[in-house]
Amino acid sequence: MSDTTTDNSTRTGDDQDLGAAGSQLSTAPVEDSPSLDLPSLGVIGWARWFWRQLTSMRVALLLLLLLSLAAIPGSLIPQTGINEAQVADFRERHDVLAPVYDKLGLFNVYSSVWFSAIYILLFVSLIGCIVPRTWQFVGQLRGRPPGAPRRLTRLPAHTTWRTSADPEEVREAALALLRKRRFRAHAVGDAVAAEKGYLRELGNLAFHLALIVMLIAFAWGQLFKSEGNKIVVEGDGFSNTLTQYDDFKSGNLFTNDDLEPFSFDVEEFTGTYERTGPNRGTPRTYETEVTYTEGADGEEKNALIKVNKPLEIGDAKVYLVSHGYAPVVTVRDGKGEIVYQDAVPLLPLDNNVTSNGVVKVLDGYRNPQGKKEQLGFQAFFVPTFGGSASGTMLSQFPALDYPVLALNAYHGDLKADSGIPQSVYQMDKTKMKEFKDADGELLKKLLTPGETMTLPGGAGSITFEKDIKEWAGFQVVQEPGGGWALGGALAAIGGLAASLFVQRRRVWVRAVRGDDGVTVVEMAGLGRSESAKVPEELGDLAGTLYERAPGVPDPEPDGTPEPDGAPEPDGTPPEDPGAPGASGTTTSTDTDSQAVPAEGAEQQ
Repeated sequence: MSDTTTDNSTRTGDDQDLGAAGSQLSTAPVEDSPSLDLPSLGVIGWARWFWRQLTSMRVALLLLLLLSLAAIPGSLIPQTGINEAQVADFRERHDVLAPVYDKLGLFNVYSSVWFSAIYILLFVSLIGCIVPRTWQFVGQLRGRPPGAPRRLTRLPAHTTWRTSADPEEVREAALALLRKRRFRAHAVGDAVAAEKGYLRELGNLAFHLALIVMLIAFAWGQLFKSEGNKIVVEGDGFSNTLTQYDDFKSGNLFTNDDLEPFSFDVEEFTGTYERTGPNRGTPRTYETEVTYTEGADGEEKNALIKVNKPLEIGDAKVYLVSHGYAPVVTVRDGKGEIVYQDAVPLLPLDNNVTSNGVVKVLDGYRNPQGKKEQLGFQAFFVPTFGGSASGTMLSQFPALDYPVLALNAYHGDLKADSGIPQSVYQMDKTKMKEFKDADGELLKKLLTPGETMTLPGGAGSITFEKDIKEWAGFQVVQEPGGGWALGGALAAIGGLAASLFVQRRRVWVRAVRGDDGVTVVEMAGLGRSESAKVPEELGDLAGTLYERAPGVPDPEPDGTPEPDGAPEPDGTPPEDPGAPGASGTTTSTDTDSQAVPAEGAEQQ
């Protein structure tokens, strides 16, 4: 086994032989060799050192990893901007951890100081990496491939043969061949220089640029986003104003003027379900027909909103996210006058749309003594009742096959005027009294469509009307920058694929006339990193060029050429003695040769 150990002086000489041929195969910055005797840096020196560290690729990858790790608490711990109720519940159950989380900003991770610091440092690091490398890459594109080294046989992949063709003819054929193979090629002195694979570096730069675009788009979306939910009953409408939402949350820089101006009316909700089989009760059709207008004086348009197929109006998207039933009830006082009549949306509790809610009569009702009073009814609804034999008030199917409404009745003060916001689906019973039945128990009754529950003492009645409406739950989302984020993600994937699967490489072809008047052709290739693709491609190019400039036999030691086509001693057919890779040529990628590896060449 040959000794491959070389001292520094030998290696330095090898690198100098390559010159510019082995340089600039990448725009990655070259790190300076550390010195053992360094002067004190000073303020400017330390600032320069910090900037170089921050804009290095190692630090950029480290910051990207830190950002990913920093986002984990945001998915494990309840966030104030997403669900304040869960945060409040967490505080009640963890009186020790909650103060610690507050100090660390873990209830609002994405707006915390430490998360923003990592985010901004990553942003600066990527810009510091991408700008100089882009400028250098543009300079490489505007330039030409460097000329051939003095000794092509020192490159990792090389071959040589002798030919009777003129050197100018060989160089012209090589130039035409390389350009046909989409190399950037030109003649430099007695050689042809060519380069290919710029898409690798372009993909690398595109990947990092796409990361910057994604960071900007994500930050922009978080600062200016808005998200609200609204339940709309069939026949009712919605206008995109803040007061119309059931709940609403937005980014720090969002203002009410950023809401997209539009309105829509729900014409009909359609839902069908599987009747048999293991998927019984699974929705087959889930869609809402709406009529909408853009702006204050926009033209009315019809649209069909389906699951995962939102209505897009400007920057806003209207998603269909939920569905339920709204039984129509009529409440009359003791004189038979209607004091309340409306569809009451009830919230589903399970997949079969077992629902509950409340009916609140706030104004217009007077008790039998003539005093103003408020009524409240606890409502429980099942679209398909299993019958009294089932022993439970749970729906058996989500469609309206056997609707039943269960009501409990109360009277008194609902505390609606206390100034404290109340949910329309809950009832404050602290100042309410129960209506009693004949047995002195809470008045309650199961009603089918068309039936009425009479309140005791001439207090009135409540009727479950035959008209049962459905409601649709919508989520209106405005998140600017979503398109830019998607485009950045696709560009990042494409750039990463190009940087991984495309190799940047150079090829040189030298043709000179030897001392005996025969043309000597030398070909060599150099890649960004060690790869079998460079020798394979070089062999293919050499084989094609050899067809245009066929080889001649090497001279015998006494100066007489060997007879062409002479049979081998064992009688086997002779090989072409001048072809690249034949026994008479020098095609080598062996480690025993003095070839300089590609990585070593790049350190010029």
